[in-house]
Amino acid sequence: MRIYLVVIDDSPEAEVALRFAARRAVKTGGGVEILSLVPPQEFMAFGGVQATIEQEAHQHAEGLVAAAAGTLIEESGLRPSITVREGEGPKVIREMIAANGDIAALVLGAAASGAPGPLVTHFAGADAGALPVPVMIVPGSLTPEAIDRLS
Repeated sequence: MRIYLVVIDDSPEAEVALRFAARRAVKTGGGVEILSLVPPQEFMAFGGVQATIEQEAHQHAEGLVAAAAGTLIEESGLRPSITVREGEGPKVIREMIAANGDIAALVLGAAASGAPGPLVTHFAGADAGALPVPVMIVPGSLTPEAIDRLS
C-alpha cells in the first residue's frame, strides 16, 4: 500500500500538508502515517526536572497527532498510523522510511511566508537527493479548496 508520511507540529502548514496527503491517499488507495517529533532534550543536572520536561514534550506531541488523526478521520475517513518519536527530525524520518518499504512519499508543508522551516530546508537542500522516496512540499498558503483541486 502507498503510504504518505506527514510530519505534524503546531504550524498551520502542517495542517495543509496533512490535508494534501490525505486527499492523495484517498485517490490512490493508500494510507497516511502521521509523525510527531519530540526534539531531544538537553541534559539537566536535576533528573526529576528533566523527566518532567520530557514527559510534557511527549504529551504535547501525542496531543498533536491525536488531533491530526481526528481531523483526518473526520475529513477523509482514513485511519492513519501514528508515530511519536524523540530525536533529530531528519534522522528519525530517514529511519522510518528505511524501516517501512510502503512509504511512498514524504509530505511536508512550507510556511506561507518567511523561512520554509527546518525539515523543508533540510530535505529540499542538503538531503534533496538522498531519500529513496519523493519529497512533496506543499505551500502553506494554499486554501483547502486549492488543495482539493491539486490533490
